Amino acid sequence: MKRGFEIVSKYNDQDLNVPYRTTNHAAGYDFESAVDMVIPSIWKSNFLKVLWSIKHEKAVDSTALEGAKKVLKPFLIPTGIKAYMQPDEVLIIANRSSNPLKRGLVIPNGIGVIDSDYYNNSANEGEIFVQILNFGISDIHIKKGERIGQGIFMPFLISDQDDDQKKQTRNGGFGSSGQ
Repeated sequence: MKRGFEIVSKYNDQDLNVPYRTTNHAAGYDFESAVDMVIPSIWKSNFLKVLWSIKHEKAVDSTALEGAKKVLKPFLIPTGIKAYMQPDEVLIIANRSSNPLKRGLVIPNGIGVIDSDYYNNSANEGEIFVQILNFGISDIHIKKGERIGQGIFMPFLISDQDDDQKKQTRNGGFGSSGQ
């Protein structure tokens, strides 16, 4: 087995689809949402109040600031999918081209990077989530089975000094290899 997808065990009986290419020449494998969920618009009242205060150089109270931060926090859409690949490969999670244009949905970090050691690591099974922010005017309802992102397998190169650098064993999900 070189590379591919599996359904995470907690979703085995949920009738999910593994990612798929929709045309013969598509580079990306379409990922679907594993659940129904709502992605709220960032243009909620606390956020607008904070923006108004900043623009008019007014003090912002901590409650409003915390509320605005919650609105700007990306939502994680579960896919119920994990990916296996070769050690010198990566799965890049990218937005679908229609999401920003038609729905105001963006991936706030630009792309997601799924390393080969994320698969079945000791702290989680390696479920892939798609981070999303909704810059649209209204909330967006995501339905189970709706395409939300695309994954592209790619090889990567390492530097000449790579063997000299410290390595650690992955044991978690988002940000798990950072300090």
